[in-house]
Amino acid sequence: MASSIWLDKQAPFARPSLEQSIETDICIIGGGISGILAAYLLSKVGRKVTLLEGNTLFSGTTGHSTGKVTAQQGLLYSQLITKFGMEAAQQYYELNQQAVELSFNLAEPGCVQHTDSFLYTQKADGKKDLEDEWKAYQTLGIPGEWNADCEIPYDIAASLKMSKQAQIHPVRFGRTIAEKAIQSGAEIYEHSRVQKVNILKPCVELENGHTVCYKELILCSHYPLEAIIGMQIFKLEVTRSYIVAFEASELYKGQYLSIDKPGRSIRTTLIDDKPFILLAGDSHPAGTISNTSMYYEALQSEAKDKFAASNCNYHWSAQDPETVDLIPYVGQISSRLPNIWMASGFRKWGLANSIVAAQLLRDGIVGKQNVGLSLYSPKHTKFGDAVLQALKLGGKVTKDFVGGHVTRRAMPRCTHLGCKTRWNEADETWDCPCHGSRFSKDGAVLEGPAVYPLDLSGL
Repeated sequence: MASSIWLDKQAPFARPSLEQSIETDICIIGGGISGILAAYLLSKVGRKVTLLEGNTLFSGTTGHSTGKVTAQQGLLYSQLITKFGMEAAQQYYELNQQAVELSFNLAEPGCVQHTDSFLYTQKADGKKDLEDEWKAYQTLGIPGEWNADCEIPYDIAASLKMSKQAQIHPVRFGRTIAEKAIQSGAEIYEHSRVQKVNILKPCVELENGHTVCYKELILCSHYPLEAIIGMQIFKLEVTRSYIVAFEASELYKGQYLSIDKPGRSIRTTLIDDKPFILLAGDSHPAGTISNTSMYYEALQSEAKDKFAASNCNYHWSAQDPETVDLIPYVGQISSRLPNIWMASGFRKWGLANSIVAAQLLRDGIVGKQNVGLSLYSPKHTKFGDAVLQALKLGGKVTKDFVGGHVTRRAMPRCTHLGCKTRWNEADETWDCPCHGSRFSKDGAVLEGPAVYPLDLSGL
């Protein structure tokens, strides 16, 4: 099984599982940064908060991220200006930059470091795209620098720096916030997987039969369990990307992202007084590739060629839901269900956006005005884009569902909507191509939206 550098040698947080039925003001499903920080912020304002994590805290996307907390999220701001206008682009930058700054106040010094973020291209035709993004920076007043020097061992045609960003150890960062949440009165339970949301009671039902009845429900489970209510399940496509980590001779001053294809993300980190480089890149729709070893092999070969890496000590992958218009979904899931909230679709930039999301969720629930609630609302997707995405993913469901029943009986069916899964040789997981569910080799749920284990009895 692939191993993440962030999870190595980290003692379990060791929260109990929920072994009784309870009532609470706010039930949060999902123990990543967005869920844990929302629990902390809401408990601080006097709400009784219960957080349920199906596995262990930070073992999902948080523990498999690059650890970048940055408002520089690819070629973003030129597109936001075109799609939504200057005001919305400005709001997005300010919300994410505030999240970067808040990260320094949330965690102990060793968990977060100041850095600058860089976009770069090695190709002449990529320079025009970077120039457009630089113009957007200038229009929005984003602190940056055109063609700043880069310390990475690539031939750079052009670069764009965004100043005053951050990088973290995501697991240690998250555990600090979890401890703050518990001190503020939040109840956090691990190994407490939700299998059903009963919106009429309203309660969530756990796989052990216990229930949590709530006044407000927040879905921070990466892929919303009940998102079908508002069609969000057809507005999110899930992609998987790959990371290797290896020992380095020194730490870089910046963190880097290529705009070329295949993309590359580069940063360094200090683990137990040893510097490491994280090299990430390549992506594909989740569950569509069986031989994922080739992605690791490409990164490992590049690590040896460019960085003289003798051994890629760690390798892992992560998957991210993406909305169709660049902005995540955070807020009330539907006007028909005003007490159900969600946070998802972070487009590979979940750390900064998780911090944004937690603040938006708190403000929305307590009735505090926040311009981000409108910007990030799950209702923001244009209808035409939503229909196209629904047809795209809906067609995939139909195709794979039929294939799973008729032509590939040996492949276990995902317990979410019945699509056939694929065995992932490199990560030793069963991956679903329809909505991104992942299962361990013994069938246990690793990532949703599936909540029931695979039936492997026919293999």
